Amino acid sequence: MGEVATFQTTAASREPVMVYLAGLAATGRRAMQCRLEAAALVLQGMAPGRGQQKPELNLPWHELTFAHVSALRSKLQEHYQSAATINLTLAAVRGVTRAAFNLGLMPAEEYQRIRNVPPLKCERLPSGRALARGEVEALLEVCSDTPAGRRDAALIALMYTTGLRRSEVAGLNRGDYESTTGELRVRGKGNKERLVHVVNGTSLALADYLTVRGDDDGPLFLPSQKGGELVGRRMTAQAVYGLLKQRAEQAGTKSFGPHDLRRSCITALLEAGADLGTVQKLAGHSNIQTTARYDCRDEKAKRQAAGLLHVAYRKR
Repeated sequence: MGEVATFQTTAASREPVMVYLAGLAATGRRAMQCRLEAAALVLQGMAPGRGQQKPELNLPWHELTFAHVSALRSKLQEHYQSAATINLTLAAVRGVTRAAFNLGLMPAEEYQRIRNVPPLKCERLPSGRALARGEVEALLEVCSDTPAGRRDAALIALMYTTGLRRSEVAGLNRGDYESTTGELRVRGKGNKERLVHVVNGTSLALADYLTVRGDDDGPLFLPSQKGGELVGRRMTAQAVYGLLKQRAEQAGTKSFGPHDLRRSCITALLEAGADLGTVQKLAGHSNIQTTARYDCRDEKAKRQAAGLLHVAYRKR
C-alpha cells in the first residue's frame, strides 16, 4: 500500500485518540473506536474484517499526512462497499488528527491538507421503512395486560408518536415525564435536551404502564423477568431492540428495526401536514436535510404515479 503500509505502531502518542474519543457522546464512542481500529489495520497494511484481532490504537497519528489519508481512502474502497462506512472511517481519522493538531502535535498546514481529503460521493436508496398504521395497531394488540405487556405498549406508542431513538427511550427517567402537561424531557445526541409531547392514546398507554410500574424515581422503562414482572433497574437499548423484535414476531408484521419507528413517526407527521421545521425539532435533528431523509412519502407517491400508466397486456 505504499507509504501507508510503513505506518507502524509506536509506544508514543495514543493521546490524540483518547482526547478524540473522550469528546464523543457515549452512544457514538464505541462505533467510532471500531472505525479507528479498521483504519489502524489498513494503515499497517492489513485487512479489516470480522475475526481480525483488534489492533492497538497507539499509532503515531500526528505523523499522518495528506498522502497517508488519501491512500487510506483508496484502500478502504477495496474492503468496504458502503460509502457511508468509508466516510465514517475517514471522519474518525479526521477527528483524531484534529485532536493531534489541538494538542500541538501536528502542523496546521498538514492538518488542513488532511481535511481536504474528500469523502466518497454516493447516492443510495434509503435504508429501513415506514410502518403502516395497521402494523402499529397489530403490535399494540399483542401486548397483553401484564406489567411487561403494558410497558411494551407504552414504549411502542411513545416511539411511534414522538420518534425517539432506542437509546433515548432507555435513558428516560420517571422525572422526565410530567403527566399533567404531557411534556417529556429527552436527552439526545450530543447531550442536547428537547421536549416532546405525549398525547392521545400514547398518554393513556403510559398512564396504564405507570399504574404497574409505580411513581417512584428512577428509570422510566424497566426490564422484566420471564414471568413478566418488572425489575427495578434501567432497560438497555439492546433490550428495547429485543422486545420490538419479539412483538413483531407475535404480531406477524414484516421485520423492522427501532429506527423504523422513528422513520414512521416522521413520515406520518409530514403526511398529516406537519411543518418540516417542526418535525425537525421534534426529532432532535441539527440539520433539516437529515429529517428530510427520513421521509418515506416519496416511494408511496412514485408507486401511485406508476399506477397511472396502463399497459394493454393479457396474461397468457
